[in-house]
Amino acid sequence: MRLSHHLSAIALLLALGASGPALAAEPTGTWLTESGKSRIKIADCGGALCGTIAWLQEPNDEAGKPKTDKSNPDTGKRSKPLIGVMIVLGMKPSGANKWAGQVYNAEDGKTYSGNLTMTGDNSLQLQGCALGGLLCKSQTWTRAN
Repeated sequence: MRLSHHLSAIALLLALGASGPALAAEPTGTWLTESGKSRIKIADCGGALCGTIAWLQEPNDEAGKPKTDKSNPDTGKRSKPLIGVMIVLGMKPSGANKWAGQVYNAEDGKTYSGNLTMTGDNSLQLQGCALGGLLCKSQTWTRAN
C-alpha cells in the first residue's frame, strides 16, 4: 500500500509540473524590424530593457556617409551615426511577457510612451503611443539570431 501512495504522489507532482506556468519568452537578442530595414539589439540595462540600432539595410546617406540622428532634438547628437542610437529606453516589466517604458523614433526625433510584448519565442510587438495613449502605432519584430 505504501508503494501505491508514493506512485500517486509522483504522478501528482508530474501532473502539476506539466501544467505549471510556461517560461516567459526572453526579449534580449537581435530583432529584425517589421520593414526589414533595421535590426535592433535588445539587452538588459540595469533591470530594464534597452534597445539600440545594430544594423541598417541602407546605413549610408546619398553622399555615401553614415546616416546620422539628424532629427534628434538635442543638436549635439544630430551628427551621431544612427547605428548605436538607443531607441528602446528603460522598459520595465509591466505584466506577463510585457514591458513598458519609452520608444525613441529617430525618423522624427520624438520619444513616445511604449510597450514591448513578447508574442512568441521569436516575435514581439513594439508599440509607441502619443497623446496619453490615444494614438498608437505597433510593429511586429522577428528574432534575427
